[in-house]
Amino acid sequence: MTSTAQQTHPGPDLAPGGTILELRGLEKKYPGTHALKPVDLAFRAGEIHAIVGENGAGKSTLIKLLTGVMPRTSGEVIWEGKPTALATPHEAMALGINAVHQEVVLCRHLTVAANMFLGEESSRFGLLQQRAMIREAQKIIDGLGFDLPAHVVLGDLTIGQQQLIAAARATVRGTKFLIFDEPTAYLTRKEADQLFKLIRRLKGEGVTIIYISHRMEEVFELADRVSVLRDGTLVGTRDIAETSEPELVKLMINRSIEQIYHKEHFTPGAAIVETRALTGKGFENVSLSVRAGEIVGLYGLIGAGRSEFVTALYGRHRKSAGQIFWQGKEVEVNSEHDAIRLGMALAPESRRDQGLCLNLPVGLNLNLPIYKRISSNLLISGAREKTEADRQIADLRIKTPTRNALASSLSGGNQQKIVIGKWLAHGAKLFIFDEPTVGVDVGTKAEIYRLFSTLLSNGAGIILISSYLPEVYELADTLHVFRRGKLVATHGFRTASHEDILSQALAEKQEKTGGQT
Repeated sequence: MTSTAQQTHPGPDLAPGGTILELRGLEKKYPGTHALKPVDLAFRAGEIHAIVGENGAGKSTLIKLLTGVMPRTSGEVIWEGKPTALATPHEAMALGINAVHQEVVLCRHLTVAANMFLGEESSRFGLLQQRAMIREAQKIIDGLGFDLPAHVVLGDLTIGQQQLIAAARATVRGTKFLIFDEPTAYLTRKEADQLFKLIRRLKGEGVTIIYISHRMEEVFELADRVSVLRDGTLVGTRDIAETSEPELVKLMINRSIEQIYHKEHFTPGAAIVETRALTGKGFENVSLSVRAGEIVGLYGLIGAGRSEFVTALYGRHRKSAGQIFWQGKEVEVNSEHDAIRLGMALAPESRRDQGLCLNLPVGLNLNLPIYKRISSNLLISGAREKTEADRQIADLRIKTPTRNALASSLSGGNQQKIVIGKWLAHGAKLFIFDEPTVGVDVGTKAEIYRLFSTLLSNGAGIILISSYLPEVYELADTLHVFRRGKLVATHGFRTASHEDILSQALAEKQEKTGGQT
């Protein structure tokens, strides 16, 4: 077991800024699909190179080709001046090419240390040296600036913390070329800052970083260059100092940035739901209301109590005190069934774990809430089942070969459309969206935002939870700020600055650190 300083730098013959990896006509075809059209692109040693594009633009295909997960159809890959097959993941890792994926692919039932050295375990006389591995793993984690324990089971950590461990693991595997795929999707601000420090440190050691993200502010904060993919085609590469967010968005989706945050204002109607001093696990004394035609935004750091509040409102967890009023009448919501019966719909934070049946077809997922309606005498109407699913696929522009394709085969953005779409035919009055655009591209975001307007025009109300401040700031008619389980501030549409809202979410941290955030 060796330290990161010994392993994370290019070979002695490769000068900083020289080409470490070159793609010449790299191409991938599937039957009926041209996933990646011939790409010519060179990556420099020690640069941070961002790759952006919509879901389905070819980013995932490119990652799989570079990491040896799938074979290319044609083209050449030149590694440190020599052609390479990159036919298997083992070959890619042997060269020093590694990836940190958006969905953590480590072993949740093993300790952090065991995951760090998976496949490279330390043993003596056939016995694992677990204490030695824990000590070495802790040394590495501490050296990277991550405040995480090496001895605990990985599954006991948050998704964001698991992502940091995945990044730490990648740095101890002889990495020269490291791909990050949407690495901050589940990270808190503090965790993201820690990750960015690691990325900059690796760059300083000569590691080439490929950074894939839908968050433009991260691209401009970190990257030296950025390449744009659209419909499987490389449409441009820019020095980050010579481009702008509007230019990149236009290259990605052929639309202007002003068209992304689609916001229509409706005259609010009567209150659909109201809470009075609602209290439960992780939150207390929350009073708010949502009116027809209104988006109510909930902003705060991860763990501030926003998700806990809405899951209690939805009956997934029991409240311990307070009242819920539905269309003016006090109600008890003791289960999700009660919430659905009233007319609530929840698109949860983790679509893969809580919002989808990944091993079931797209059409079945879309129809799950309405099977009672399209059935008669315990028999499902096959015609209505197909009609309802096809209508939602068309209306939401879900990119799927057929309604019978498994949900797991779709991109993250299209999976999110299924999570949202399955409730549309149900006819809910209150839609709760918890981090609805995590891991989706700007084009899909625009489609989701337009969907919000459709729901509002039909008299529904929306609760929008987002850790991405520009999103709730641009969309919420009423914005509530949560901190440590409490609702600490309320603002109308654009009546407060980003700085004020962020300060309110971080206020207690500021007090403890003398105002430094």
